[in-house]
Amino acid sequence: MDVILNCFQGDEIYMFFETKNSITSQGDIAAVVSKDAGVTWQQLGVVLDEEWHLSYPYVFSYKNKVYMMPESGKNGGLRLYCASDFPLTWKLDKVLLEKSLIDSVIINFQGSYWLLGTDLSSYGAKQNGELSIWYSNSPLGPWIPHKQNSIHNTYNRSSARNGGRPFIYDGNLYRVGKGRGGRYGHGIKLFKVEVLNSNEYKESEVQFVINKPLKGRNAWNGAHSHHLDVQQLPTGQLWIGVMDGDRVPSGDSVHHLTIGFMFYGVVLGLVLLLGGLIGAIHCALPLRWCLPHTEKRSGFFNVDNKFFRYHNLSSLIPNFSKLGSLGGRISYRTWKGRVYVVVAMLILVVLTCLGTHNIYGGNGAEEPYPIKGKYSQFTLLTMTYDARLWNLKMFVEHYSKCASVRDIVVIWNNGQPPAQGELKSAVPVRIRVEDKNSLNNRFNIDSEIKTRAVMELDDDIMMACDDLERGFKVWREHPDRIIGYYPRLAEGSPLEYRNERYARQQGGYNMVLTGAAFMDHGLAFKRYWSKEAEVGRQIVDSFFNCEDVLLNFLFANASLTSTVEYVKPAWAIDMSKFSGVAISRNTQAHYHVRSKCLAKFSETYGNLTAKRFFNSRGDGWDV
Repeated sequence: MDVILNCFQGDEIYMFFETKNSITSQGDIAAVVSKDAGVTWQQLGVVLDEEWHLSYPYVFSYKNKVYMMPESGKNGGLRLYCASDFPLTWKLDKVLLEKSLIDSVIINFQGSYWLLGTDLSSYGAKQNGELSIWYSNSPLGPWIPHKQNSIHNTYNRSSARNGGRPFIYDGNLYRVGKGRGGRYGHGIKLFKVEVLNSNEYKESEVQFVINKPLKGRNAWNGAHSHHLDVQQLPTGQLWIGVMDGDRVPSGDSVHHLTIGFMFYGVVLGLVLLLGGLIGAIHCALPLRWCLPHTEKRSGFFNVDNKFFRYHNLSSLIPNFSKLGSLGGRISYRTWKGRVYVVVAMLILVVLTCLGTHNIYGGNGAEEPYPIKGKYSQFTLLTMTYDARLWNLKMFVEHYSKCASVRDIVVIWNNGQPPAQGELKSAVPVRIRVEDKNSLNNRFNIDSEIKTRAVMELDDDIMMACDDLERGFKVWREHPDRIIGYYPRLAEGSPLEYRNERYARQQGGYNMVLTGAAFMDHGLAFKRYWSKEAEVGRQIVDSFFNCEDVLLNFLFANASLTSTVEYVKPAWAIDMSKFSGVAISRNTQAHYHVRSKCLAKFSETYGNLTAKRFFNSRGDGWDV
C-alpha cells in the first residue's frame, strides 16, 4: 500500500493511500484525516476511482491549488488531477507525460521543478532498477528530459525506484528509494542528492536505520515496508512521517493455496493407492481405449505414427489397470495389515489437516483487535523462581511476539535471577527481584509499569497470541473487571471451590483465576494492598496459596455488579504438568486448601458476586 502524507487546513493532517477493491482487486485512492496530530484517524473513503489501477498518490500544492499525481501506468500516461472539493473530489487537469511512469514525484529544488520516476515505456527498462528525470519551470510542465536519461537502468542498481516523497533537510535534497529484494518493495533506503542539474545527476546512499520488527507476522511491518513520506510541519519545528508495511510477503496467499492443494493432491493419490492395495478400488479401463481408430487414413506415415502412439498407450494402460489387481497385497484382516492401514490413515489425516490449514488458516498473523479504530498495549507480568527458568525462557520468547505486548515484567520470587541476555525477547524485559518469597508479590504496586492494563500470566501457561488479543479486547470493553481464561465456581455453605467442569455443569461462574487474567493494575493492586485486605494477605502467606481468590473477593466487595469476565482460549497448555514444581500439582489437596481460603475470606469480605452465565456476553468468546 503506497501512502502520501499532506498537511492542510490548520492542524488537520490528510493521508492518501492506495486501497484495493475487494472484488476486482483494482487499486483506488482513499483518504483519512487526523485532527489530533496523527493519534487517531477518520476514514473518508475512496476519493479517486478510475477504470484502471491507481496507486502511489503523490499530492502537492501549487498556487493555492492541490494536485494529485497518482501512478496510472497501465493507462499509458502520467495524469495530473486537481482537487475541486478537497479532499473528496478530483478532476483530471492534464496528462503531464505520455509515458508509463511509475512511482513518480515532483520536487522544487534550486529554482526548478524536477520530476523523477521509473519509465517503463523505454526499451529494456528494468522495473526496479530504472530511474529517469525531467525538469521544468512549473510542476504543470512542459517537461524536458534529462540528458543522462535513463539515470539508472540495471538489475544491480539498488533502490533506483522511488519509495516516497523527496525532502530537503539542512539545504540538502534527499531521495527515498525502495530497497531491492526478491520481491517488490523489500525495504526503504535513503540517498543524498549531491548533483542535480540539466546535465548531471549524482547521489550517494546515506545511513537510514529502521529497526527490524522482531514480532514477525504479528508486527504491522513484519515482512517489509516500501514507502516512506516525511514532511516538516507548518510550524517549522517538528517533522511528521508515515510508512506503510506488510505483515506477510507479497504473494503469500497464493503460496498457501498452492501448498494446500498440493497436500490435497497427495491425499487423493494416497487414497487411490491405499484403496487399490486393500482391494477396495478396482480399476479396469476399456480395451477400446488402447486400440487405434482407423476411420481416417491420411498417408502411410500418419498411420504409422498413430499406431506407434497407441501401441505405447496400450502398454501403459494395462500397467495402470494393475492397480485393481493390487487387492490382497494388504489384508486388513490381519494385525499387520491393520497396522499398515492405521498408519496410512493417520498420514492421510495429517496431510489433510496441513492442506486445510494452508488454504483456510489465514496468513498466520495474530493481529490485535481495534475498538472504534484504536489500538492499545498492555504489560505482561509473570511470577517465577530459579527452578522454572526453562519455562521462563520459552514463555518470554513466545509472548514477546504478541502484537499488543509492550513490556514483560518478571517477578523473581526466589533464587538467582537470570542475566538479561539469557531471555530472548522482542520487547523490553524487566526482572523485579523480590525480598520475600510470597505470592502477594504478584500484585505489588509498581510505578514503572507504563500501561494501564496488565496481564498476570503464570509462566507455565502457553496459549496462542490471538487468545491474548481477544482477552485484551474484552478488558478494554470492561476495564473495571477481571478478564480471565480459567473460570471457577464457589458455592455451597460453607463455600466450596469448584473447577471449570463443575462450573459448566451449573451453567456459570463467579471467579476467574488471576494466573491468566487482565486487569487495571492501578485499581487491582491498590485494592490488594489496602488496609482492608491485610487480613487476607496474611491468609495467603499462611497457606502459600489463594492470592487470586482474595483478589476476586476484593473486586466483588467493591461492586454490586459482575466483576469477572471469561474468555475461552482456542488452546492452552499447562506446562506445570511436565515440570512437577507447581503448587497445584496435587489437585485434590490444592482444592481443599482453596476451600479453606473461601471460608476465611467470606467471613471477612462477605460473599462473591452472583453467578455469571456462560455465553452471556454476545461475542461468542465466553461459550
